[in-house]
Amino acid sequence: MTDTLASQSQAQLSINTIRTLSIDAIEKANSGHPGAVMGMAPVAYKLWQEFLRYDPADPDWANRDRFVLSIGHASMLVYSLLHLAGVRKVESDGTITDGLSVTMEDVERFRQLGSSTPGHPEADLTTGVETTTGPLGQGAAVSVGMAIAGRWMASHFNRPEFQLFDYDVYALAGDGCMMEGITSEAASTAGHLQLSNLCWIYDSNRITIDGHTDLTFTEDVEARFRADEWAVHRVQDANDLDEIGAALEKFSAEKNRPTMIIVHSHIGYGSPNKVDTAGVHGSPLGAEETRLTKEAYGWPEDSSFLVPDGVREDFADGVGARGAALNQAWKERYAAAAESTRTAIGLMLEGNLPDGWDSDIPTFEAGDGIATRKASQKVLGSIAPRVPWLISGSADLTGSAASGLDTDLEGTFTPGNRAGHELHLGIREHESAAQSNGLALSSIRPVWSTYLIFTDYARPAIRLSALMEQPVVHWLTHDSIGLGEDGPTHQPVEQLASLRAIPDLDVLRPADANETAEAWRVIMAKKDEPTALVLTRQSVPVLDRDRYAAASGLARGGYVLANCEGDPEVILIATGSEVHIAVEAHETLTVEGIRSRVVSLPSWHIFEKQDQDYRDEVLPPAVSARVVIEQAATLGWERYAGTEGTIIGMTTFGASAPFKDLREYFGFTHDKVVEAARDQASGGG
Repeated sequence: MTDTLASQSQAQLSINTIRTLSIDAIEKANSGHPGAVMGMAPVAYKLWQEFLRYDPADPDWANRDRFVLSIGHASMLVYSLLHLAGVRKVESDGTITDGLSVTMEDVERFRQLGSSTPGHPEADLTTGVETTTGPLGQGAAVSVGMAIAGRWMASHFNRPEFQLFDYDVYALAGDGCMMEGITSEAASTAGHLQLSNLCWIYDSNRITIDGHTDLTFTEDVEARFRADEWAVHRVQDANDLDEIGAALEKFSAEKNRPTMIIVHSHIGYGSPNKVDTAGVHGSPLGAEETRLTKEAYGWPEDSSFLVPDGVREDFADGVGARGAALNQAWKERYAAAAESTRTAIGLMLEGNLPDGWDSDIPTFEAGDGIATRKASQKVLGSIAPRVPWLISGSADLTGSAASGLDTDLEGTFTPGNRAGHELHLGIREHESAAQSNGLALSSIRPVWSTYLIFTDYARPAIRLSALMEQPVVHWLTHDSIGLGEDGPTHQPVEQLASLRAIPDLDVLRPADANETAEAWRVIMAKKDEPTALVLTRQSVPVLDRDRYAAASGLARGGYVLANCEGDPEVILIATGSEVHIAVEAHETLTVEGIRSRVVSLPSWHIFEKQDQDYRDEVLPPAVSARVVIEQAATLGWERYAGTEGTIIGMTTFGASAPFKDLREYFGFTHDKVVEAARDQASGGG
């Protein structure tokens, strides 16, 4: 060890190891953001070594504190921490391996194909990464859901004689996070709910890719968070470990509010304390600046990926030893809990369902119509009492969507009632989706709802649900021009196509009440996939399942609902509220002697997972005469209509009028479908 390294305290040596590992990884990749890592390494070190309750040998310990890197561009900060702390890799089945989550090879292969160190942290890829981040503000918003989950679990599973859940959630955010609107939504929610187990640490380095934040951002962040009912503390020097510790102690003592710690840092090269910020935020330092920075840190200038003796031991003696002791004590408390409590927690943590969870799902009688959103409410109400960790909320649609659960389920989650199964999310669609991701990452089964049109506000978080493989239910109602008089601002046209474009998101649009019930059987069985459940505002007929195929066909994504004798001359394909129009047209065509088939196709995603034989059985390739009916943009339907088929869909925005008038105007009628089917069957497609 060089004299300069030997002269550093153990804490400073470990902090500079975090910094230089990150600098070296970014330099080797020639890609990345070193500034925030350099500035916030002391904060992260202090937090992990003295406050974070985390066991590197058991990274998924249920009562661990959560560390969320909302500034995902600073990913090397968390990778360096995971490596130095010796965090073990956990397999997808929950098996803890002897290997490291982030090896030195992974550090050296930062941002390279096949490593566990991608450009921005990914929860499904790297053990110890609590949530996928990168889009700024997402991590902060997700942390609110994690904090809600912690309070809910404490209310349900803690007992006066022992505490099973009392974890805290720390989120490291930056100037970009503060600018993003989702952060304001999340801060408002957290303050209102008095989530005192939530701490955001704001790296106020006053720099973005464009330059100094004065270009666009001059608000008083402290005043803003105080207005949102947060406790706010400042750290004037990001390198002062005592000042950092004092702020974190204040958070630990806070019982009534979430906490914001504003840390003033400066990033760059030439000195670890006072440096020029220009040009450092969004790109590697370069060889000369790397040399100057290492010189300033008292680091061997020719070293690469150096971990001095004692650094790994420092982390083992700090977060490692503390986490192991806390985890062991928790396991002893858990073992002493009632068997029923342990069974429930085990099922919840493993993503499994209690026996008989679906035994009360209703069957709907054929005849009178019912909106699929109302049918879904009835089904959800039958499931929720049997899956206690299911929490449902709506973005200002209480009683109209995924809310209004039975009062026996402890009512609404509030500062005075942490046991409630219902969340009032407010008009915060983006935060609602992100918060639901946080709940799912904490083993809660979340359902949240809004109008389908407002997925435009929530899309980044919906996309992350899919990227993280989290079983969030995005309940999306008022799904078409059936919305009527509210007009084109509220009538979704392109939303179905855009949601279907998201990989691994199951967009599920049931045709009637019984398909809706079957949809919930599919949804609740999912462990690693989100669902966009798309539902009607208007009533739709409940199809006669004695006459037509069983609704259980939904489980295969698409199925033959109504058929003919022999090979069909034309196939009618529809989803949601348009299926009954196809069925009515089929009956007319049958009377006319035209052999037709109706295919209900509620989920492209599931249907495409079926084997080719089944798909060809439902949609025989030899039958090119096809009519597709869906009150949405036609984009994408070519795969099922084929080059010769007819698509009856929306090619413009909607209009403000009663729905029956809109249905006639845009051609979603029995007569139009019959006309198109006749034309197709006669070869005129």
